[in-house]
Amino acid sequence: MESSGQTPADEGEEAMSEEVRTKLEDIRAVADGMTDADVVARYVEKYPNLKGCFAVNADAVLLAMDAFETAENEEDIPITILNYHKVDNMNIALSVLPEDFDRQMAYLKENGYNTINTDQLYDYMVNGAELPENPIMITFDDGYEDNYQNAYPILKKYGFTGTIFIITDFVSNQPNYLTWEQIKEMKANGMDFQSHTASHKSMTELTEAQLKDELTKSKQTLDTQLNQDTKFMAYPTGTYNLYIAKLVNDAGYRGAFTIKYGNVDRASNIYALERVPIFHTENTFLSFYERMHYVPVFERLGWYKS
Repeated sequence: MESSGQTPADEGEEAMSEEVRTKLEDIRAVADGMTDADVVARYVEKYPNLKGCFAVNADAVLLAMDAFETAENEEDIPITILNYHKVDNMNIALSVLPEDFDRQMAYLKENGYNTINTDQLYDYMVNGAELPENPIMITFDDGYEDNYQNAYPILKKYGFTGTIFIITDFVSNQPNYLTWEQIKEMKANGMDFQSHTASHKSMTELTEAQLKDELTKSKQTLDTQLNQDTKFMAYPTGTYNLYIAKLVNDAGYRGAFTIKYGNVDRASNIYALERVPIFHTENTFLSFYERMHYVPVFERLGWYKS
């Protein structure tokens, strides 16, 4: 039998509708020449539980994207909250290279995203306030000095602001962490500072007295140093439970952030807010793009669970 000369990838690409190819055009542009079939194969390899949806019928991509876009047009807008740690040249997962961070911020600017802070998020979720078009939050955990040295100038370059969850005992006390002078300068220029507790201990391993101390001490320090009412905190290492969430509320916080993957809307638990973690990878921008546009869709439709 004579061969058609087509590879399985060619056949897979031909099976896709023109609409699916259009939907995948952007990701192809950043994927170093990957074809649509390559993209499908990549997702099936990365997320085996998608195989039934993706490999059998690639038009599921279109259905997912349409569902996501419909939700974005509703009154209850899903908000992506990006979660970073370090922006430096350490070449580890938690350290996004400055040039990669710049490329990501340029992408957000070029595509009409507008940064919001915790006050705006709270007013939207609780009071029904309006948000700017294409709202996004850019958050950093721990309060490393590179947030001031590297991330902050890039954010300013694109007219963006960010929220930094700081470990208050480390400020001006530990090397490679922010100082109060740096924090006050950034706050004066629109940056937002919230609590990451006093000493970053895993909260599920602490006694009730220790939990209360971590929460109240950090809030009081931030309130005093920055002349603000600190409303939010982020759980160190992402560990928490319902009892800890109650103590967070009792300490005067109005919400808390997790490291659970997902977008936030008005139906979200304000003491268990989801975020989208961004890491340094072999192709950091492609990973960023996927997390912005594809994986949230899959999770919302129940195809992917982090």
